[in-house]
Amino acid sequence: HRKRSVPPDRCKVLEYRPGEGMKTWLRRHGIAPGTVDPKKVPYYVTLVGGPAEIPFDFQYLLDVEYAVGRLAFDAPEQYRRYAEGVAAVESAAAVRNAKEVVFWGPRHATDRSTQMSADALVTPLADGTPDDPAVAAAKGYRARCLRAADATKANLLEALHGAAAPAVLFTASHGMGWPKDDARQRPAQGALLAQDWPGFGQVSPAHYLTAAEVGDGANVGGLVAFLFACYGAGTPAFDNFLSGRGRGPVAVAPAPFVAALPQRLLAHPGGPALAVVGHVERAWGYSIKSPGAGSQIGPFRDFLTRVLGGEPVGHATKSFSERYAVLSAELLGFFDDSTAVVKPAAAELAACWTERNDAQNYVLLGDPAVRLRPDLLT
Repeated sequence: HRKRSVPPDRCKVLEYRPGEGMKTWLRRHGIAPGTVDPKKVPYYVTLVGGPAEIPFDFQYLLDVEYAVGRLAFDAPEQYRRYAEGVAAVESAAAVRNAKEVVFWGPRHATDRSTQMSADALVTPLADGTPDDPAVAAAKGYRARCLRAADATKANLLEALHGAAAPAVLFTASHGMGWPKDDARQRPAQGALLAQDWPGFGQVSPAHYLTAAEVGDGANVGGLVAFLFACYGAGTPAFDNFLSGRGRGPVAVAPAPFVAALPQRLLAHPGGPALAVVGHVERAWGYSIKSPGAGSQIGPFRDFLTRVLGGEPVGHATKSFSERYAVLSAELLGFFDDSTAVVKPAAAELAACWTERNDAQNYVLLGDPAVRLRPDLLT
């Protein structure tokens, strides 16, 4: 399908060898960081396989300069379903999606995290601010905002099972997490915690949405989803946010894995979603409010603006990758004894480290070259 739209030398199948780092892999294909030559390594790169085969760390680094996505399923049939679904959407004379963005964001009275995500992320994206218009309206889309009391599990299920799938689904919530070897970890890690949750210490399956609850009758074909939640895209093998000196590495899963919910969306039998963007590991508030700078949601706004305008989804994530690169360079500089850079106090250094790791862990699941069809949406 891709060979019909780009020169033959832009379509390649490139092997990944176990244990290769990003720089070694690029060098083996005749390229080095700082130079993007699509005749050697195409700009849009789809990793095929789970993070136990091709590590998340490889994806994070390659994505700084390239538009990288990942397909990771349990069965060959799911890969076939996704590929055929993408080709069908991109070749169609008409699409079934509505020209609509659905925002979904719980806001719990006793929880500062969801108060922040609802008030400082979902609300300004959906409603706009005095300085920035609402993203959907600016691009000619309708917006439906299910926020606070409206962000129930039933309403999210209704959005996923409606007569027409939205073009974009944007959620911001807690994602469920379980300890290593818990039977619930693989099927439900990253499940979206809804407004139904009554508060800390009182959580049950009725309060969160899992992959298994996206039924075969769901209508998710052709949509792009952004799931801002802990473990929304996947779980690493080891804790990325150690809290004690000399404690690492700490295993949090028997092996790293891609979350079940995005897998379900991307291989849905009624037609697959085009792409899902989410977070590996826990998601922190640094992505919404940077210390000393207040609310900073430019990468989210940039992503939505680009996707709604019909740009490839992988290119639309570049602001996240650039933020990761800048924070990594800053953190490394603090450990360079050859410079006169003033070292921050321990607490500030820990905050810089946490903010950098949090920025690193955004990933795209799906083909990074996919795009919406704004010309066909109604």
